[in-house]
Amino acid sequence: MPPAPLEDESGLLSGSGLVAEKAKRLAKLDDMRAGGAEPYPYRFDRTHTLAEVRAEHGSLEAGTETDARVAVAGRMMLKREQGKLIFATLRDRSDELQLFISKATVGDDAFEFIANLDLGDWVGVGGVVMATRKGELSVKVETLQLLSKAVRPLPDKWKGLTDTDTRYRQRYADLIVNEQARRNFQVRHAVISSFRNTLSGHGYIEVETPVLHVEAGGAHARPFITHHNTLDMNLYLRIALELHLKRLIVGGMERVFEIGRIFRNEGISTRHNPEFTMMESYQAFADVSDIIALTEELIVTAARDALATTVVDIDGEQVDLAEPWRQARMIDLVAVAIGVEVHPSQPVEQLRALAAQHGVSCAPRWGSGKIIEELFEATAEHMLVRPTFVTGHPVETSPLARTDRNDPFLTERFELFVNRRELANGYSELNDPVEQRMRFEDEQAAKDAGDDEATGVDEDYLRALEYGMPPTGGLGIGMDRVAMLLAGAQSIKEIILFPTLRPEVH
Repeated sequence: MPPAPLEDESGLLSGSGLVAEKAKRLAKLDDMRAGGAEPYPYRFDRTHTLAEVRAEHGSLEAGTETDARVAVAGRMMLKREQGKLIFATLRDRSDELQLFISKATVGDDAFEFIANLDLGDWVGVGGVVMATRKGELSVKVETLQLLSKAVRPLPDKWKGLTDTDTRYRQRYADLIVNEQARRNFQVRHAVISSFRNTLSGHGYIEVETPVLHVEAGGAHARPFITHHNTLDMNLYLRIALELHLKRLIVGGMERVFEIGRIFRNEGISTRHNPEFTMMESYQAFADVSDIIALTEELIVTAARDALATTVVDIDGEQVDLAEPWRQARMIDLVAVAIGVEVHPSQPVEQLRALAAQHGVSCAPRWGSGKIIEELFEATAEHMLVRPTFVTGHPVETSPLARTDRNDPFLTERFELFVNRRELANGYSELNDPVEQRMRFEDEQAAKDAGDDEATGVDEDYLRALEYGMPPTGGLGIGMDRVAMLLAGAQSIKEIILFPTLRPEVH
């Protein structure tokens, strides 16, 4: 039995309905060209965006016609004909505006041409600004030029794109019909712009570091491997920005940051995509307390810039990000969750028994610190809804962070959690080259034992540290997850324009 026809993204059946509609539109193209018209002109001289028209004339009284001439352009989203009038909705990136088309003004031939246009067509319009008798701000069309013929029909106005895979795969169609998608990416842009402005205001310099690394370091993650033919060597797509940025601190640049793509060969979920965007910053003469303050400032300022408020909705609860954020040690959060005190100094057998009681399976090579971190993820992380800086990570799981000045088993590190998601990671940077080598060697041993996420020994980074790196505070923030928080998105795919997906089956 043949499979049932699938519904196309246009809301039409992928069989005869879509084929017939495309054929009809292609026939219109042929007719236009036969008549000497060019359906895909090279340019259009626009004088105003639609938002600029609304800003200048938004208070126009009903029934008023101005002498202000404008040239605007956009996609035709709606069109209805009423006798000798056509009302259409034009949309550009900034706004929507009504077109008022009168046969008496444009003439019979132009009126017929406009009536024959399809939804989705791009048009350029010249005319005067007016408000209809009902008070609708409009452009009274004097001239109209087709800028691009839409051969494929738009998704159904009312159904939209209901299949999430289609929405992510055909983001161009999603952006046309989905206002929330457009808002999500406006928020994302505003967040990244805000971060740049805040860091620049604090004297940070934006830099670019390599995407191809000889050693995959700076994080615990499985890398993507590629091959350079000329040098006949394997390289890794970067899993973090950290080690190259800290080389620049050694070089005396003092305050640097980068916003860049990171690649991790890991699973895909509502909070993970194999390629994502990180902001990492490093500040000489600072420690973890300075970085905690910077993290809070960056995100609160981004909320103001993107949303004009610091209040966000988290699971139906209104949370004001401007309120002071909680700080709590990882070991204390685990103790509250399981009712038993834990510490990396405890015998590993004792912690293995605790882990087993709470359904956490342990690899044979794990030490006490790694087991505590796994217990935290299994028992405490899901309770962190309001912004919380989780501090005091075990040394075992923090190979690049300085040991806590008051506890040699912990580090001066934090992770920021909001709505049960990790948004940021920062610490007082380890700058002792001898201790860093020992940490790297421990990582290499774990890698040799089969840990695909462990890092190796980066000899060049160690050489850089030997030149001397001043006391430094470092920060990494997942820009996608910050955008998720502020846009209210439940999946990381909602705020990545082109997320990683399985190949499309044709």
